[in-house]
Amino acid sequence: MAIGLAWAPSVVGADSAPAASRAEVLKGLTACRAIGDSAARLDCYDKAAAALDQAQASGEVVVIDRAQARAARRQAFGFNLSALSILDRTAPKDEVNTLNSTATGAYRNGDGKWVIILDDGAHWRQIDDADLSRAPRAGSVIRIRHGSLGSFVMNIDGQPYIHVHRDE
Repeated sequence: MAIGLAWAPSVVGADSAPAASRAEVLKGLTACRAIGDSAARLDCYDKAAAALDQAQASGEVVVIDRAQARAARRQAFGFNLSALSILDRTAPKDEVNTLNSTATGAYRNGDGKWVIILDDGAHWRQIDDADLSRAPRAGSVIRIRHGSLGSFVMNIDGQPYIHVHRDE
């Protein structure tokens, strides 16, 4: 099931009533439904489908499924990327409000704060002064969730939460 489409220049004729956020090639495809004559409607669909296929092949239109959208939202967890709002139609924003992961590494930066590297390559930096009773290590179980006022908190191996910020 196709769910995400990006902008593409108009390749197929008539506009129709679909939402303004749709790509022009998709508008052209859906406009074919309004054609009364069966042969003309089929011809319109054939041309519009070819235009959509060509736009996807050239990268002018990107089509992703729900699983790909969820994976993109998970990978971007912790970043403020309003451009990903196109993915909101596939899953509510609050669907991704926690992240469970595993650390592949951890070290202290020059300020003595922990930097935790997750299995997806994301780097999370401690931003508070809380002490951990056990140092994080490769294999540590990580849980990150939204905190108050747009912040994030991280639980490492069941210890009390620390405030963190995603760097990479």
